[in-house]
Amino acid sequence: MNKSLRYIALLAILPLFTTGLGTDYFTDADALKSKGTGTSQYGSSTNICGLDLCSNYPGGKVAWQAEQSNRYTPVDPVEEKSIEESDESMEMTEADLGSVLRLSRTNVPATIPLHQGYYEGEDVYFIITDSSDPTHAEIITENQGWKVELAPLLKNTPEEALSKTYMFTNGISGDGVHGFQGEVFTSTPAQADVYSALTSHVHVTWNDDSTPRVLDSDTMIMEAAENNEITLTRVNVVLNMPQIVWPEGQMMVKEDKILSDVTPYGGGQVLDIDTEEMNVTFIAHRGWGPDGRTIYYIVTDATPSGPAGMMGVVSSPTSASLIANSAAVDLYQFKNGLTGTGPLGFQPGIAVGAPGDSNYSPMWRIFLIGWDDPENAQLLETIDDVNAYKEAGLINIGIARPMDSDHIVNCPFIDPFQ
Repeated sequence: MNKSLRYIALLAILPLFTTGLGTDYFTDADALKSKGTGTSQYGSSTNICGLDLCSNYPGGKVAWQAEQSNRYTPVDPVEEKSIEESDESMEMTEADLGSVLRLSRTNVPATIPLHQGYYEGEDVYFIITDSSDPTHAEIITENQGWKVELAPLLKNTPEEALSKTYMFTNGISGDGVHGFQGEVFTSTPAQADVYSALTSHVHVTWNDDSTPRVLDSDTMIMEAAENNEITLTRVNVVLNMPQIVWPEGQMMVKEDKILSDVTPYGGGQVLDIDTEEMNVTFIAHRGWGPDGRTIYYIVTDATPSGPAGMMGVVSSPTSASLIANSAAVDLYQFKNGLTGTGPLGFQPGIAVGAPGDSNYSPMWRIFLIGWDDPENAQLLETIDDVNAYKEAGLINIGIARPMDSDHIVNCPFIDPFQ
């Protein structure tokens, strides 16, 4: 068969090629429905032809459908006969077409600086990805040479979703946020019922008549405070500080470290942990921001335990308290429609906020989009797209409730190429 004609034939049926992938982890819930954000030009009584209103298309939907069925390029009758007599099969498969939405650089390595701190006298290694406060975001970005994103919504995090962390403002010089000894944590992922990557911020300041020394546990800090050696000051700042290595364990390291555009989400999100060079390499996944811009995100922890285990990240039950809290924002993933590189095997997801937006947060409340007619699914890239197709009655949206539980994922948006 003439290669150029075969290519034309492939292009003609490409918009219609879709597949489905079921999942036992996610179900829709009528109790919580996403209202979406942004504006839409579409009304609920209209229909969509491709990516346009049928009412804007000459001849309406019937004419548009007729055009879709006649998109093969005409060929010479003699040449057409030779094609029909060719031994090559005309049956099209996914292997012929390739993945409909196999984006480039879908999964890329992202190397992030590690910090060393303490829990009960032992070492903890962690990263800092987000800050509710611009001053701390700037200070930490400069100190670690890697950008900390500003996430103002984190200041709304309830106490039950925070872990208390001590940060030193003077005393022994070190790798701490403020240039002194490392931070002291009050929990690790081994204490799952109280651990959170989101940390409340307590400043530790040595008093003038005291002799500074390394304090490496909550107990030592409390004793020093009772002896009037230090002053403790609660600061209204929340940092996202996921722990990578802790006394009782570490994040799962993916066995297959060769990344491709179809690398599965399962089996771990970390490619390498180097406590000598003080960095950790995550897989950064590609998706869309609310206006269609490209974003990349990593995954550090999640609740409930089922999805956390499937992705190979820390289980963080305390995050469930964010399900109706403004510190978490909506992220849409697709459960059917166009085959693609999203976590469920379909097109990549769309977030309602991205770095630089006032409504950005690394804590994501997952909603699932399902096409009523998956075979005629279209590519959605923006929140306005989501709203438009929802109002047109072409998609349904429901909150993800794996294991019949509240589902929150810590997915910091990062720049993997910095």
